[in-house]
Amino acid sequence: MNTSTHPTFSRPAFTSRVVPVIVITHVDQAVPLANALLEGGVDVMEITLRHAAGLPAIEAVAKQVPQMHVGAGTVTRAEEMPRVKNAGASFALSPGMTDSLVQAALDHQMPFMPGVMSPGEVMEARDHGFGLVKLFPAAQAGGLAMLKALGGPLGDMRFCPTGGVSLANMGEFLKQPNVAMIGGSWLTPIDLIEAGRWSDITQLAREATQAAAAL
Repeated sequence: MNTSTHPTFSRPAFTSRVVPVIVITHVDQAVPLANALLEGGVDVMEITLRHAAGLPAIEAVAKQVPQMHVGAGTVTRAEEMPRVKNAGASFALSPGMTDSLVQAALDHQMPFMPGVMSPGEVMEARDHGFGLVKLFPAAQAGGLAMLKALGGPLGDMRFCPTGGVSLANMGEFLKQPNVAMIGGSWLTPIDLIEAGRWSDITQLAREATQAAAAL
């Protein structure tokens, strides 16, 4: 599904409507984690740049697990855009949006999902050519009530709410006509990653996949 008028900002071709938001602390966690998610039916992962291992982890997944659509999260500086592109990320996400980030995405032809929190920011993103944006932090931004309110005046925009989304409430988010996908960290808890409990992560991914499919 292409939710933007600009090819740079097209949605990547993954099928999962649930995007795991991941903090990796050791690069050797990346490939088994990607395989565990795939086994559970999730073909996308957002590896954040919150830890130094994030960039090499993206590179490892891009090279060794080509069927996984790996994105770079927490991209907050323009100079990070070429780094994640060179590492093999197929898209980038940010908690916010700046002119320099937008320009870097254009310059490097990187599909980019900026973060927004208010109607004005949504309108600014649309002016830049975005049709799909990240509502972040979703709970603090108003959650379901905000998405419903935005659906009227800004009905042409699609959202990926992230922050406060869980297995318990993901169905309510995904039922909203302006929600293309959701992001969440509950699929990949740091304790399970650190312990290498990949089968448990597969089960969490499978639960989310089945819940999304049941809608």
